[in-house]
Amino acid sequence: MSATAFSPLVAILYLVSAILFVVGLKGLTRVRTARRGNFLSALAMLLAIVATLVHIEVLSWTWILVGLVVGGVIGAFAAFRIPMTSMPEMVALFNGCGGAASALVALSIVWQSVLERGENPAAVTVTSLLGTSPALTTVISVLIGSVTLTGSIVAFLKLKGWISGKPVLLPGRHVLNLLLLAGSVGGGVYFALSATDPTLQLQLLLGVTVASLVLGVLLVIPIGGADMPVVISLLNSYSGLAAAATGFVLQENVLIISGALVGASGLILTQIMCKAMNRSLANVLFGGFGAEDSGGGAAKDARDYVNVTSYSPEEAVLVLENCESLVVVPGYGLAVAQAQHTVRELADLMAKRGCQVTYGIHPVAGRMPGHMNVLLAEADVPYEQLLEMDTVNPEFRNTDAVLVVGANDVVNPAASKDPASPIFGMPVLDVQEASTVMVIKRSLSPGFAGIKNELFEYDNTMMLFGDAKKILQELVKEFKEIAD
Repeated sequence: MSATAFSPLVAILYLVSAILFVVGLKGLTRVRTARRGNFLSALAMLLAIVATLVHIEVLSWTWILVGLVVGGVIGAFAAFRIPMTSMPEMVALFNGCGGAASALVALSIVWQSVLERGENPAAVTVTSLLGTSPALTTVISVLIGSVTLTGSIVAFLKLKGWISGKPVLLPGRHVLNLLLLAGSVGGGVYFALSATDPTLQLQLLLGVTVASLVLGVLLVIPIGGADMPVVISLLNSYSGLAAAATGFVLQENVLIISGALVGASGLILTQIMCKAMNRSLANVLFGGFGAEDSGGGAAKDARDYVNVTSYSPEEAVLVLENCESLVVVPGYGLAVAQAQHTVRELADLMAKRGCQVTYGIHPVAGRMPGHMNVLLAEADVPYEQLLEMDTVNPEFRNTDAVLVVGANDVVNPAASKDPASPIFGMPVLDVQEASTVMVIKRSLSPGFAGIKNELFEYDNTMMLFGDAKKILQELVKEFKEIAD
């Protein structure tokens, strides 16, 4: 494909698209404006695609239309059929698709340059056809895009449960990763600056691609399921950086802008996730958290409880019916049970009795950033009821009851009280300060950290064992019977 004259219409479309990307991203920072931000970002992408198709002389509109139809069908199927519990896996795949697209575009530019060499014998190498800077950014796009692709696939497989969610620590993995990275960077620099044979350049770039694909697998496979929110946000950042690099290759400003926005926001979100777990990014990526300790990844005393009391839904309702304030703390168990609509129904029943109901959201609850927010939004939980950790923590001491649904490590008091705990220093929700804590959980099995949760033994804790949705349905039934 070749570029036509840069028309004022295309320039205006690109400008509007860039502005919409910025405004859309700003909207995504708040729950109340997130849907509008998502719509504006999607509109920005549509305008960018239209402008690019107008600006570029497309070789075959047939293939463009085929791609639009196939992609649209896949996207529509995913939007309507994928359950909320599988949203983290879908986001991981989307990140991988973004990285793959960037790498394939960069590779296609190089391949096209080799074909054009026959028409321009004076341009001996790919670098002489593209220029030094575009050649270097091509390598960057291929490297980051390939790492993003295979890393995202591994994250998807771990989240899906098709491979172990526990860290897989290969012997000498750090040395091997460094060798692959050094080989990729070295081969890429030689490709762009020193190689004089076009065939050798192609071989070098293919070598960089293969090494980067392997590197993506090795970087993600040692990371455990508890760290998936960090991994997903980091891979999202990688996909943006790969897109920005491809924008430099194509000299498309809107792609540079959108890619840079995604890359920067992904890095910021990654840092927020790390802070929420009181761990550094290096520790997440290279620490292999949860792999040691105890064979199965759980501490020896993770199930060693001596003072746990099980309660029935009827007994729980006797406490809830007299509450003036309730904080619901959702976790991944809520998503697995698909109980978001039921918990909203229970909250509505309590609100009708004059109880003030809010939701305490931990940043890393679930399997991706914002997982709980998305889940509760699906159940039409009012935005103003969703409280972040810093806002809700001071309120627990004045709260009559806390209902913990499928959460574990994010409500473990050991994070603030036990210096010997592996999660010591991790910011958690201080639910134990409420008058009563009700925990809905299938069993006493440990969370991702693989350690005992001493909250379960507190005198003010009521354990309700069973599937979250079924327990909540029984609570709703009991409330309705009281009302009758």
